[in-house]
Amino acid sequence: MPIVTPYVPQYITVHLGSPSSNAANVTVSFPDYVKNVASSEIYPTWDESALRANIFAIVSFALNRVYTEFYRSRGYDFDITNNTAFDQAFVNGRSFFSSVSVLVDELFNDYLRRPGFVEPLAAKFCNGTTVTCEGLSQWGSQNLAQQGYSYTQILRSYYGNVEIVSNAPIRGIVSSYPGTPLRTGSTGPSVVVVQVSLNRIARNYPAIPKIPANDGIFGSRTEAAVRVFQEVFNLTPDGIVGPATWYKIVRIYTAVTALSELRSQGQQYYRINWSPPSVLQVGNTGEKVQLLQYMLSVLSEYIPSIPSLSVDGVYGPATRSAVQAFQRRAGLPETGTVGQTTWDMIYDQYSGIENTSLRNNESFPQRQTAGSSAARRRTSQSVQSGQIPTVMEQFPGVDLAIGNQDPVRQEVVR
Repeated sequence: MPIVTPYVPQYITVHLGSPSSNAANVTVSFPDYVKNVASSEIYPTWDESALRANIFAIVSFALNRVYTEFYRSRGYDFDITNNTAFDQAFVNGRSFFSSVSVLVDELFNDYLRRPGFVEPLAAKFCNGTTVTCEGLSQWGSQNLAQQGYSYTQILRSYYGNVEIVSNAPIRGIVSSYPGTPLRTGSTGPSVVVVQVSLNRIARNYPAIPKIPANDGIFGSRTEAAVRVFQEVFNLTPDGIVGPATWYKIVRIYTAVTALSELRSQGQQYYRINWSPPSVLQVGNTGEKVQLLQYMLSVLSEYIPSIPSLSVDGVYGPATRSAVQAFQRRAGLPETGTVGQTTWDMIYDQYSGIENTSLRNNESFPQRQTAGSSAARRRTSQSVQSGQIPTVMEQFPGVDLAIGNQDPVRQEVVR
């Protein structure tokens, strides 16, 4: 069951001009970016509650740009600009105010969101004097602070019902694109992304046929919806979701749901459950067997004691032998059947290889056993157990059901 939340990037790339201008890009650490913007946007002598409220807005707005891939989905090679008509002030090479730096070091991985929504709030703001806007007024926040408002009260005064997510995970920016094209036969969370997105886009573009089941299986109905989407948006109508189609889906989905706007319709959590049946054994067939075989075939390339096997979806003697070899190595009873314990341990070892080698495009010794190459391509994104997290950037999720949300760490109170 893939579980993903928005993350704080280690580094962020800033375009020093308007989006389409021929300006330079600079890449800085995310905390330094926030310190730069805060030192450029607000005054270090303001009350601490005003400084905190403004830093939360700066962090949340930047994380929204990263989360929605706002610029990268449009083909740009940066995450945000320094043009205040589009984004936030950033002065390349400037120094930081010490009072601001101390607060940013504390707050840079905390952000705002609406209750029940996933995406960081697009917390827009303006100075409140020469320019007014729907979001936070910078000078207004200072006025409220002088009246004794706490930073949470200031934030709620401008943004309404918001909550604070604390200690978000920190990682390098990773493209949401799954790495290989999705097509008929593909399965897994990335297919769910396509299905959920297209069904939502179809509400605004009714020519796109609805996909009856968001089941993570790329079948004929999903292919038909992809083809029409491609026709509507002037892409090659091949029914395959490559990078161009993926990022067009991301861009249009973000637009129709207003994820990059203050009044967003909100991205909610979705789940897809990849837990196996109670027991897999000789005689079983189907997708779950295929997922098991794929994981074992990957392990066999790295662990000589596990024999290679075909990924054909049929649990026969070769699959049983590979399972027994894994159980022997893991110190489990050599039953040749796969219950939850064996499944989880197989996935745990596969996941380590997938994260360190396969995901990073390192060389992987492909053994051309019968039927394995095509099956590996079809199942490379479909081996998540019901317990183990995987990586999805654009659309987090936790069983295919709408309306779930992850635990709230801190509620903003009036």
